[in-house]
Amino acid sequence: MSATASTGVADLSDKQRRILAYLRENGRMKTYFKSRLIGEELDLSAKEVGTNMPAICEGEFDVDVEKWGYSSGTTWKVTI
Repeated sequence: MSATASTGVADLSDKQRRILAYLRENGRMKTYFKSRLIGEELDLSAKEVGTNMPAICEGEFDVDVEKWGYSSGTTWKVTI
């Protein structure tokens, strides 16, 4: 297991923790999220969301996140 794969919540930045909390809260009702819409909810840009998402994708959390699509912005598939 790589150091990146064993990332815990304590290793995340404030922005990454906010994104993870958002996905945990909303992932039960929805599966696909656009970076732009996550950013609007958290007062971040779509680029900030995209830049911070790999730490969540590669970490070991109760939320599974994978990059899903690129049309009109990056879409993330979230499984809880």
